Amino acid sequence: MNIAQHWQTHEISNQFDEKQDYNLFETDMVLKEILARCGSQDQAELSAMGQVAGSTEYYEYAELANQHTPILHAFDARGRRKDFIEFHPAWHKWMSLNRQFDSHAYPFNHAKSPVKWVDWAARFYLAGQVECGNLCPNSMTLGSIPLIQREPELWSKIGNKLLSSEYDERDVPIAQKKSIWLGMGMTEKQGGSDVRANETLAIPVAESGRGKAYLLTGHKWFFSAPMCDAHLVVAKTEQDGLACFFVPRWLEDGSKNNIQIQRLKDKVGNRSNSSSEVEFKDAWGMMIGEAGRGIPTIIEMANYTRLTCSVGSSAMLRQALVQCIAYTRQRKAFGKHLAQQPLMQAVLVDLALESEAATQLSFHLAQCYQQDDALSVAWKRIMTPASKFWICKRAVELSGETMEVFGGNGYVDNGIMARIFKEAPVNTIWEGSGNVMCLDVLRAIARDPESIELFFKDLASTALGDDTLKQELQSLFTLFQQPPEELQFMGRSLVGRLTILAQAVLLKRYAPEFVAAAFIQTRYSSFHGRVVGILAAQQVDVECLLERALASD
Repeated sequence: MNIAQHWQTHEISNQFDEKQDYNLFETDMVLKEILARCGSQDQAELSAMGQVAGSTEYYEYAELANQHTPILHAFDARGRRKDFIEFHPAWHKWMSLNRQFDSHAYPFNHAKSPVKWVDWAARFYLAGQVECGNLCPNSMTLGSIPLIQREPELWSKIGNKLLSSEYDERDVPIAQKKSIWLGMGMTEKQGGSDVRANETLAIPVAESGRGKAYLLTGHKWFFSAPMCDAHLVVAKTEQDGLACFFVPRWLEDGSKNNIQIQRLKDKVGNRSNSSSEVEFKDAWGMMIGEAGRGIPTIIEMANYTRLTCSVGSSAMLRQALVQCIAYTRQRKAFGKHLAQQPLMQAVLVDLALESEAATQLSFHLAQCYQQDDALSVAWKRIMTPASKFWICKRAVELSGETMEVFGGNGYVDNGIMARIFKEAPVNTIWEGSGNVMCLDVLRAIARDPESIELFFKDLASTALGDDTLKQELQSLFTLFQQPPEELQFMGRSLVGRLTILAQAVLLKRYAPEFVAAAFIQTRYSSFHGRVVGILAAQQVDVECLLERALASD
């Protein structure tokens, strides 16, 4: 008897790896339709990015960057303060890729393009499907650029370095670098989302006011990302209240600024990216924006980064959907492929509807960021926080469902499904929790009632042609007339319903009828629940929806 054969206890069959080595752009029918509709001329470059980001090589880089997390070297061998964070080379591969394709600054490098924000969103969406951690510094740098552009002296020194598409990983003074990253520091232990409770104190070196130098003393409980070349920091002043400051890691004389990293956060997900706790001990900073307007200044940056949260969560939903469809088309159970099993089909089409709805809304918002007309402003002001609330919440829930599609294999920690599951919650928390987003929607409506009327009129132009949407529109409009206390108590319900209605309207306008009809029928049916796959067969066209989501090989 052959001993090797005797101990061969099983053969590996009916097992399939996650999908890799495919073009993320070319396989995404919804994305391509959106870009064509908006008039994008950038498909060739996006296809090139989709090919690289979807390659086996970059999937492996993503895995490595999240396995080998950043390491803080607070001191050198002789005890001198160093505050250097070491990253795995795979992190730099992803950072370089995003810099190369301009994910950090596309709208500002292509300021004359009428679709610059849509083309940017496509880049962010493609990268976010595979490695999300590196999107944090890309997002913050993007949001910081319009603020720095309003500071002429500062912009003249660092503008080209912010816009540069050349990646420079060196930790050296800004003057020596080819390109730089900007982060932010708002959160303190005692305040959390309540930035007005910040205690970090800024004392003027000489004169006070915009463009003047200050010394900052205090702490930040979440400081992202500490290896950025500079941060925008909120601190209070004795004369003018809260203000926003540009705080570099290195000073112009070549010495390190007095920002001490206390430790790196041991996060649930977002492992490739470094987040930290820091202390300022007379750290040098320059006031940007108007004195006493620190929160409105930093919130302007946050309005951009909230959009990135929606696009990033839409990317996670897309990747999870693709992985589920690809896997179930290969895996067999009970004599048929899983994708042919009716109960699994109900799950897959529900995921497909959710993914397309999130994508359509995120890209519509991106398009609104390109325009300053009253309707676009209303969409931005109301739906940026609303979509961040809803899409990011849905990504958390649905990432668990998609992990389940893979069974036990989805629950092991060396695959992309587990990484998406752990990554998804960061977007619900970063840049304001769900409750903060709902309050922001209600504040926007209270401060500018005309905006909600204009917004509802725009929804009505489509919704009135569908009895279900018409009824929901009328119901919501009535509910939004309630007293402020009642509105706040119902905030999550109202904002969730508002977002679903906006998604339904966009699908009705832009998606094929079988998509819009399925979304409306399932989201407004009496038995549709929070659990994925609670649908009736007659509500959906299974074959068309799944082929639209991912064409068969």
